[in-house]
Amino acid sequence: MNRRAARVLRSASCAAAVASLAALGACHGDFCAGDEGCFSDDGAQAVAISGTAATGFALANATVTIACVNGVATTQADANGHYAITVGAVLPCTVTAAAGSTTLHSLAFAGGTFNTTPETELMLTYLAAQLGTDTSHLIAGFPNNGHEQQVLENASDVVAAESAVASILQQHYGVTLSTPAFLTTSFVVGQAGVDADLTALANAGAIDTNGMPDATAVSLVAQAGAAKPL
Repeated sequence: MNRRAARVLRSASCAAAVASLAALGACHGDFCAGDEGCFSDDGAQAVAISGTAATGFALANATVTIACVNGVATTQADANGHYAITVGAVLPCTVTAAAGSTTLHSLAFAGGTFNTTPETELMLTYLAAQLGTDTSHLIAGFPNNGHEQQVLENASDVVAAESAVASILQQHYGVTLSTPAFLTTSFVVGQAGVDADLTALANAGAIDTNGMPDATAVSLVAQAGAAKPL
C-alpha cells in the first residue's frame, strides 16, 4: 500500500469513528442502528405509545402508567382521555389508566396507538386466563416470565383475544361492535366508533356505573380464555 492510499484509509477510519461517536451521543450513550432507533445495553429502545382512556366517557386526567419488560413511564391523560408518551422500553408493555374509582388495563406490543377501555380490560382478562393466571398476576409477573412476554408481544394472539371478546359481548349482551379492533383504533370520546360501542355496552349492562367491565362479563371472558390455553 502506498503512502497516499494509507492516508485515505486512515481518514475514512477516522470519519467512521467520528460518526459512530456522534450517533452514540445522539442516543445519550445508547447504541443507534440507522432507522431502527436507539437501543440501550439491555435492549431497550425509545417506544412512542398513545391512545385514549375511556369508558363511554373520557377518563379525564387519568394517570397512565406504561410498564414494560424493562422500562416504566407515567403520564397524564388530557381532559378527553388522550395520552401520549415515549418510554425507553423492552416490549411488550402493559398500560394502566386510573382516575377516581376506575382503573383499567391494556397492553402495547409495539409503538403506536393502544387504547385503554373496558374492552381492553376484558381482552387482558382473556389473555391472562389463556396463560393460566389472572390480570393482576399477569401484570405483576410478565416482566420475569418469558412465555407470557411472547404471548403479549404476539399480535396474532392479541387480535384473537380481541375477536373472542367481541364475540362474547355480542352473544351475551347483544352488542355487535362497530370497531372490533378496539385496542389499536384511534377514537375520540363522543364520536362514532370505539366510544359509541362503549356507550352501547354500558347501556346493555356490560360496563358498570364505575366504568369497569361487569362482573358477569369478566367471568364469561375468563372462562372462555381458560378453555383455550396458550
